[in-house]
Amino acid sequence: MSRNRLADETSPYLLQHKDNPVHWWAWGPEALAEAKATGKPILLSVGYAACHWCHVMAHESFEDDETAAVMNELFVNIKLDREERPDIDAIYMSALHHLGEQGGWPLTMFLDTNARPFFGGTYFPKTRGYGRPAFVDVLHNISRIYHQEPEKVTHNADIITNALRAPPAQGQAMIVGDQLINELTSRLVGAVDPLNGGLTGAPKFPQWSIFWLLWRGAIRYGNETAAKAVENTLVHICQGGIYDHLGGGFSRYSVDERWLAPHFEKMLYDNALLVDELTECFRETGRPLFKRRIEETITWLQREMIAEGGGFAASLDADSEGEEGKFYVWSADEIQSVLGPEDAAVFCATYDVSCDGNWEGHNILNRLKRLDDLSDDEEARLAAMREKLLAHRVGRIRPGWDDKVLADWNGLMIAALARAAQVFARPDWLTTAETAFEFISTKMAPDGRLRHSYRDGKLGATATASDYANMVWGALRLFQATNAPKYLEAAQTWTDTLHQHYWLPAESRYATTADDTDDVLVRLSGGTDDAMPNANGIQVSNLMHLSMLTGDDRYREQAAMILESFSTDMHQNLVGHTGLLAAALDVINPQQVVIAAETPDGPMAKALHSVSLPGALEHIINDVEPTSTSPSVMGKAARDRQPTAYACIGPQCSAPLTDPEEFLGLLKQQRAAVG
Repeated sequence: MSRNRLADETSPYLLQHKDNPVHWWAWGPEALAEAKATGKPILLSVGYAACHWCHVMAHESFEDDETAAVMNELFVNIKLDREERPDIDAIYMSALHHLGEQGGWPLTMFLDTNARPFFGGTYFPKTRGYGRPAFVDVLHNISRIYHQEPEKVTHNADIITNALRAPPAQGQAMIVGDQLINELTSRLVGAVDPLNGGLTGAPKFPQWSIFWLLWRGAIRYGNETAAKAVENTLVHICQGGIYDHLGGGFSRYSVDERWLAPHFEKMLYDNALLVDELTECFRETGRPLFKRRIEETITWLQREMIAEGGGFAASLDADSEGEEGKFYVWSADEIQSVLGPEDAAVFCATYDVSCDGNWEGHNILNRLKRLDDLSDDEEARLAAMREKLLAHRVGRIRPGWDDKVLADWNGLMIAALARAAQVFARPDWLTTAETAFEFISTKMAPDGRLRHSYRDGKLGATATASDYANMVWGALRLFQATNAPKYLEAAQTWTDTLHQHYWLPAESRYATTADDTDDVLVRLSGGTDDAMPNANGIQVSNLMHLSMLTGDDRYREQAAMILESFSTDMHQNLVGHTGLLAAALDVINPQQVVIAAETPDGPMAKALHSVSLPGALEHIINDVEPTSTSPSVMGKAARDRQPTAYACIGPQCSAPLTDPEEFLGLLKQQRAAVG
């Protein structure tokens, strides 16, 4: 019987569509069998719960009885949450790129009964507009071609599927070394907006992989211009409307070049990556703004983003009450009613609030007109005002909360929290990270194999490579912060599983999906980054860290194999592989620091945290004679029972150091390229 089947799902995004008149199926063998039984093509609609344009298309078309009737008559309609199945989303997004189209969500793909794509797009309006045809016209035309011109459909499907299954690029390879990364660092600076930061133009995304490489290159090669480009970008992100100045947390991207007007969805992964990057940049610059934004964002995380069992929720929606950003914007009159005229005048001047508004008649709070901090007294006064406005905002109707727990996104946040907890001596942040780790390792790996998602007591699909790589990163960061053996053991176990089920021996790289994932058209194995860093790049760093911690050179050899595997791909698209190139610096210059007999806020710890060491392993241990499951930590005892540091490059460690200034000087020397 034809009906909408989404009410049985747990994904908040799919549940948003459970009352549509469209006869939606969830992705699975039943939906594919229905296509074969009926002979109808498949309409695959992919989105996520916080996606604004997904909501627009839903309101215009999927909630419309007439449009739904056409969809139901002509297609088997499948709705997919890209966050639940990023592997499937990646396949069909890649197919769209092979069609010469720019990607984005909602993703609208048309498949044959074998799930092979033959046509697609993103958002289609109900009526012709935005340079796009009306959705119903597209539906009729696709159905006509499918049934009347099957040879054209088969031809397109063959070409696209063969392209997806194509082996790794052949041709000229490149040597990934200091010369290449140094030159690329200088080139990337030219692509950065010198005024507003970020890559030149609009829209603007945080682009973590690019700016992480830019920062690492700036530190290693002493490129002050590159360092300033990253710092300026982060300052504008922190002071722009992309940041929630009342509640904390960053939106996914800005539609303008100034970082003023975001699409207001807040994603866990963006906030994790920004917290980590801000932490590293704070160490080098000491900029109070960065520390404040880290603290505020983690406060938001702890207040609003803790899901069942202590895992971290995926996102907050852009829309509330059917309107984008309504929860976050203000009028001057509303601010005055909350703060009173005197404080409102100060607040509005600081946060760019006017009677006419700064965005479509509304005001997005921002501090772009004055990027620098005010005096301590002025900042304290503004903080009190923000607390009043935040308390008032609580009474508004909140955006939707997607509380599913995703292993890969949680891994990123666990890693960021563990490092920030060390740098800022915040044991409560470390506890939050450990709680999330415990939930995932116990509740989301029932048979020892990770699952990608969890919600409402139900596990999702088999993990992707990113789930393993990011959780290994989180485990390694927790091991550094606690010296607890279980974290190093977890990192080794998950790395073994990743190698067993995801490693492609002929290609010397990881596939996105496991060898026993049976519902994907192809197993992708690219190394390019998107909004999140690629699993291959993350795992290169993880493997180098495991090699140092365990003394097992096989990990280092595998990291080198991955870089060599992608050398031809990088020659063809260097900027697309910035995550791998940043990780290559851990192969070129592996660093480890151990401080014995030290407290988190002691003088040697403060010296360590006053300099950026991107990619370094860092251990601060209170014991005079550290005991550890890691041979690289054992034996590094305190001298005369006072805090003692060891700075290592690969297996070679310095003599024990007890003077903070001497220690700091050595760290700066070791992180820089010679010659």
